[in-house]
Amino acid sequence: MEILNYLPRDLLQDKSVFITGGGSGINLGIARNFAALGANVGICGRTSKKLEIARAELEALGARVSTSVADVRDYDEIAKALQECEKTLGAIDCLVCGAAGNFLAPAENMSPIGFKTVIEIDLIGSFNTARAAFDQLKETRGSIIFISAGQTFGPYFAQSHVGAAKAGIDNLMRCLAMEWGSHGIRCNSIVPGPIAGTEGMKRLAAGGYERKWIEAIPLGRFGTVNDIGQMAVFLASPLASYVTGAHIVVDGGQNLPGSGVFGQLISESLGYQ
Repeated sequence: MEILNYLPRDLLQDKSVFITGGGSGINLGIARNFAALGANVGICGRTSKKLEIARAELEALGARVSTSVADVRDYDEIAKALQECEKTLGAIDCLVCGAAGNFLAPAENMSPIGFKTVIEIDLIGSFNTARAAFDQLKETRGSIIFISAGQTFGPYFAQSHVGAAKAGIDNLMRCLAMEWGSHGIRCNSIVPGPIAGTEGMKRLAAGGYERKWIEAIPLGRFGTVNDIGQMAVFLASPLASYVTGAHIVVDGGQNLPGSGVFGQLISESLGYQ
């Protein structure tokens, strides 16, 4: 997807960003936007093939790239990945905690392992990554961007695990913004809406539901990975130097009417109505 550059091409020149789950989807879109503005990019994920494909895309945009196979649930693995990134690119100026897990399941059908897995990837993984990156971010007076979701604001059908995880992430973000502000570290969350082309949205929009989803979004369209990437580079840049502890909602107005319509669409797609 073409990146529209509304910001100076050298805005993030010589800066470095590290993105978890950076091999695909929204997180790769974020990585592309950083690379297009001059940043060097570290990405980690659990699939080496995806990381190498992503590396080629980012290098084509002019970035120096560090890739590491790492599971954010394992503190030692993510700490090692951040150390490797520092050796290659220098201390990072921005951390994007984007690794996440999700599936649709009413609570009565969800296994305890399934619930635990999402909490571990999203919430514990975000803490592990932020903690492991602290020394680098303290050195650069950098920033952290957490990728949240609309489920943080209220209940969604078949999303109890995600709601618990994202609410935890956003409270973690605010705590770190308060605690680490004295070190010059800013912490913010981006709340994406339905993003076209992602695996999750492909599943939700299958079976003729795409039009119904779009009709429920006030702006009348799905978002793009660039919509999220452009907000991320803004938050990481000097343009947002006094922004910390904030939830930035990039959802086309999806959450304004609450979760009722989306809960209905999800329940219908699962055969509950």
